Amino acid sequence: MNRVSFIKTLGAGLLAAQLKPLELMAEPTLSSVRLGGPLFEKYQGPEEWIMLLKQAGYRAAYCPVSPGADESDIRAYRDAAGKHDIVISEVGAWSNTIDPDPDVAAEAIGKCIAGLELAEQVGARCCVNISGSRNRKHWAGPHQDNLSPEVFDLVVETTRKIIDAVNPSHTHFALEAMPWSLPDSTESYLQLIKAIDRSQFGVHLDPVNMVRSPREYYNNGALIREMFSKLGAHVVSCHAKDIILREDNYIPQMDEVRAGLGNLDYAVYLKELAKLRDVPLMMEHLETAEEYARAAAHIRSVAKTNHISI
Repeated sequence: MNRVSFIKTLGAGLLAAQLKPLELMAEPTLSSVRLGGPLFEKYQGPEEWIMLLKQAGYRAAYCPVSPGADESDIRAYRDAAGKHDIVISEVGAWSNTIDPDPDVAAEAIGKCIAGLELAEQVGARCCVNISGSRNRKHWAGPHQDNLSPEVFDLVVETTRKIIDAVNPSHTHFALEAMPWSLPDSTESYLQLIKAIDRSQFGVHLDPVNMVRSPREYYNNGALIREMFSKLGAHVVSCHAKDIILREDNYIPQMDEVRAGLGNLDYAVYLKELAKLRDVPLMMEHLETAEEYARAAAHIRSVAKTNHISI
């Protein structure tokens, strides 16, 4: 190689070495999560509903109408959501479908069927409930039989009955996990999915509800990764809140708090959720619009740090 060729080759190598770090510093491609929450202001019709959602910066919404609403109203809200790129997350059908009182259980099953019908009509991602409880005093409370094989079979039978009554084409019926009711873990979710054996059965993911011990509390990032790794294909909607382990008590006690005031690993949560398409993240259980604004600000801050758009 002559001197000129050597200099050209050396120059090209130096240029490549200079360019490589610049390529690595390029801004990552933004992924996306749809955030939503309840609205506190009253609205008259779809256009006002859309205006309030946009003012809050939400790209997802709770269902704006209730079962029994006029079909034209349901259609109008569905069309407005589609026009303005809003995902309707869920129709809540909170009730005890496995109540020991058969009349109460039957009424709850009817409520879930009506909710699932509405979810199908309005274009919501799901109708959601918990599996229920055998507790006679507290419809969502703990009971020694809630995690038993007999109740597992009852939950399977009840869930099939609800789904088969509607046979939806576009939406899902989902069960949200509870620490003392089925499903209470990733594995029990998988067992229910297999046993229920309905494509319209979905997972409504709330990691806070699946943190049941100090070990899981301090390692909830790994727990969240496992949830999405094993359940991601079935997830239709998610809830956003936070959890804190009290340090002034010798018996483990964990409390629900506003997003940003606890220990939930939102960086992991948002990164995993962003891998899914249009699965909404819905804030819940706060008292005021100001609290929701603070929770949303925290979630948006974590998202921005991790190059995720909200």
